[in-house]
Amino acid sequence: MRIGFLLIFLGTILFAQDDSLMVNKKDPKKAFLYSLFPGMGQIYNGKWIKSAIIIGLEISSYINWRDNALKYNEYEKNNYPLRKHRYMEKRNKYTWWIWIIYFYAMIDAIVDAHLHPFDNIMDNPINTLEIKEK
Repeated sequence: MRIGFLLIFLGTILFAQDDSLMVNKKDPKKAFLYSLFPGMGQIYNGKWIKSAIIIGLEISSYINWRDNALKYNEYEKNNYPLRKHRYMEKRNKYTWWIWIIYFYAMIDAIVDAHLHPFDNIMDNPINTLEIKEK
């Protein structure tokens, strides 16, 4: 029994690698799949603040889109300060913003996943760095 523990102990010492030289690499394909839901690709990459900003922008754009669509559809029933055509323009503008933010978040998640190990790679000598899949 002691010999077994000794062999395990010696095996871990002999085959152990220095974790400070290991770089966790993020998978861009996984980042893309997570980014299909806005903000999740940024969470996968560990960018919590960026995720909160993207989710907030998406929600804000959707609320403004819905508000202007409602005003456009019920224009005759209420007294709004702008002309009906202007609410249609604003509704369409927020539709564009929803999609622009959505695709920006996708591209950002993929690029962040590709560049995730960049700082560690640049700080370490090239011949001592190993990249492992996470």
